[in-house]
Amino acid sequence: MALPPAQPAYILRGHGSQIHTTTFIRSNRRLVTGDADGWIVLWSLTIKRPVAVWQAHQGSILGASAWGSDKLITHGKDNKLIIWKLSEEDEASMSTVLPVDTPPEPRKQPWLLHILEVNTMNFCSFAQTEVRPPFSFENEPSEELLIAVPNTLSSETVDIFHLPSSKRIHTIPASPTFKGGMIMALSLFFHPLTHHLTVIAGYESGHTSVACLTTSWTTLYVSNPHSQPILSLDVDPGKDFYFTSSADAVIAKHLIPVFDEKDRGAKEESMPLKIVKTKHSGQQGLRIRNDMKVFATAGWDGRVRVYGVKGMKELAVLKWHKEGCYAVAFADLDGVEKEDGEEDKGKELVGRMGPMTVREEREQKAKTTHWLAVGSKDGKVSLWDIY
Repeated sequence: MALPPAQPAYILRGHGSQIHTTTFIRSNRRLVTGDADGWIVLWSLTIKRPVAVWQAHQGSILGASAWGSDKLITHGKDNKLIIWKLSEEDEASMSTVLPVDTPPEPRKQPWLLHILEVNTMNFCSFAQTEVRPPFSFENEPSEELLIAVPNTLSSETVDIFHLPSSKRIHTIPASPTFKGGMIMALSLFFHPLTHHLTVIAGYESGHTSVACLTTSWTTLYVSNPHSQPILSLDVDPGKDFYFTSSADAVIAKHLIPVFDEKDRGAKEESMPLKIVKTKHSGQQGLRIRNDMKVFATAGWDGRVRVYGVKGMKELAVLKWHKEGCYAVAFADLDGVEKEDGEEDKGKELVGRMGPMTVREEREQKAKTTHWLAVGSKDGKVSLWDIY
C-alpha cells in the first residue's frame, strides 16, 4: 500500500509577498524569513509565532544570516547590506505584528551597526566567513567577518569586505578563460587544509569557478555544466566538494581542488565529479544538511526535492505550495549536538531537578527536530520534519 504524500508539520503565515530567504539561527530556536518587499520576520520555533518584525530594506531581501549570537546580516535589493544588533533580550521590545497587518504605531527597528553599499543588480546574495588567527586584522578575531559580494562596476568581479572596519580588502578579477556574465551565487571560506581564502562563484553563463588567495588570486577550477544561469550553490561542511543548480534541469557536483604551485596560470575548463539531469528545470536555494546525508532544492514548480548527497538520487518530493518555491534551509544539527553534549557533560555531575517544563520540552523539540524550512511565492513558509 502506497504511503500518503508527506505533509508539512507547520505553516507559518504573515508575509505579504514572495519569500526569498530562510535561515535557522540560535541553535534552531529561531527562523529568519525575508520577502520581496524587504520585510524580515524572526520566528520562534518553540511557539511558532513571530518575535520580531521590521522592514529591513526598501527592496527585495536577497539573503540573511547570523553573525554570532546577537547580530543579524540582511542584504537587500536597495544596494545595502546591513548588520543589525538583535539579541534574544532585544526581541522583547520589537514589534510582532506581521507584514500583512497594520500595527497601531510605527515599528521599531533593531540597532543598526554597519551599512555596506553593495551591488544587487544580479540578485546575488552575499557570502560570509569568520576570520581566524593568523588571518585576523584586529585584536578580537571572533568579532571579525569577511563578506563577499559582486563588484559594483564589473558584474564578473567579486569584492571582499572586512567587518567591522567596512573596508574593501580584496577585488577578485574575473577569470580570463571565459565570459561568465553576471555572478549569480557565491561562497567564501578558508580552506581547512591550506588555510587559503577561497571563493566559489556561479555565473549567468552556467560556468562555475574556484579561486584562492596565495600571494595573489589564483583560479583553481573552471567548469560549465549548465546551459542556463546558475541559481544557487552550496559547499559541504568539510570543504571537499560543492553542488550547483540552475535554471536548467541539471544538478552538478564539483570537487574543490587543493592549491598546488603548479596550478598557477590560466585554468582550462574541467568536468564536474558528477552531473545529474533531473528533468525538473528551475531548482534554486540548494542547501546541504550539515550531516552530509541529504541536500534539498526549491523548485519553480512548487516542489521541494530532497536528494542523497552520496549518489545524488532523488529521495523525496515535498509538495504543498501551489506556487513556486525560492528558498530552503536545514536546521543546524551539528550546533545542537555540540550544545547538548556540553549540557550532558554537566548532567553527569549534577542531576536534573525534576522533569522538564512544557516550555523546556518545546524548546528541546525545536532545537533537535530535523527541520526543513521552505519559502514560497505564496508568502508562506512550510516547516517539514524530515529524516
